[in-house]
Amino acid sequence: MGCCFAKRRKSQKESRAEREEEQPKLYSWDQREKVDPKDYMFSGLKDETVGRLPGKVAGQPFVIQDCENCNIYIFDHSATITIDDCTNCVIFLGPVKGSVFFRNCRDCKCTLACQQFRVRDCRKLEVFLCCATQPIIESSTNIKFGCFQWYYPELAAQFKDAGLSIFNNIWSHVHDFTPVSGELNWSLLPENAVVQDYVPLPATEEFKAVRISTEANRSIVPVSRGQRQKYSDESCLVVLFADDYTTANARKLIDEMVGKGFSLVQTKEMSMKTEDAQRVFQEKASDFLLLLNKGPVIALEFNGDDAVQECHLIVNGIFNGTKMFVSEKKETASGDVDSFYNFAEIQMGI
Repeated sequence: MGCCFAKRRKSQKESRAEREEEQPKLYSWDQREKVDPKDYMFSGLKDETVGRLPGKVAGQPFVIQDCENCNIYIFDHSATITIDDCTNCVIFLGPVKGSVFFRNCRDCKCTLACQQFRVRDCRKLEVFLCCATQPIIESSTNIKFGCFQWYYPELAAQFKDAGLSIFNNIWSHVHDFTPVSGELNWSLLPENAVVQDYVPLPATEEFKAVRISTEANRSIVPVSRGQRQKYSDESCLVVLFADDYTTANARKLIDEMVGKGFSLVQTKEMSMKTEDAQRVFQEKASDFLLLLNKGPVIALEFNGDDAVQECHLIVNGIFNGTKMFVSEKKETASGDVDSFYNFAEIQMGI
């Protein structure tokens, strides 16, 4: 005599197996919100002011192409941005985690921050740049560079979201892959160039809500002179070690020194190895080795007559108790290779 219960159980198992086969498995990438590439693209526009407000790009790649006589503002961080075949455009780009690549563009004025900056087959671009690596141009002419100078309340957090440091900016160390003998395909904008004369603030109602400032003392990225000729033979290196207030202390020191007429030449945030410390701090290296384990240091170069003495006075008067390294001798352009220039070699990866 057969068992009807056994047959029923077998039938139920077969039915359940069939249902499981009919339903496809769900993976984590299937559950992500679908992204429409058209939401992250400006293409074929003419005589328009367009852009994205903070929070609207949120780290996605972005494409700008075939735009003419447009004002374009991306007030958010993104993964990468390519800009192709654009003419007579004004462009602002918030922090870009990877590369910004201009191709076949002409007569454009830009302010942007990125990890990598590349230009190919372009002419007459004027760029206020923050770039963590050496900017590169190729098959291009009349490319002019200045230091990034911009502020709005969300910008500092966007730099962090993009993995960029406001102190890593070698905007003026440009490499030309296709140099022409006797000609210079790139140059630096005048030091007194006014950012808003090149990249004006947006006038549309949508973007007026973004509280923008282009004043140098409010810029999220410290405004540095880069490779411009120095005013003085005397420079001073300051290294601030990691703690809860390192960034705030660096900004305060910059404000004090610039307010007294000294120029900020360059800045750098980096992790230092023991051999780096020995090259930079020399006989004082042992005093700072334990501090290096706390995190990256911030280094600042100031230039001007009596920069070393004045920096010591400010550090002792305002930052008493905060551990810093200040070069104790004048770093001159004609002097021996010493702590400042050793640091510069580390910075540039020499």
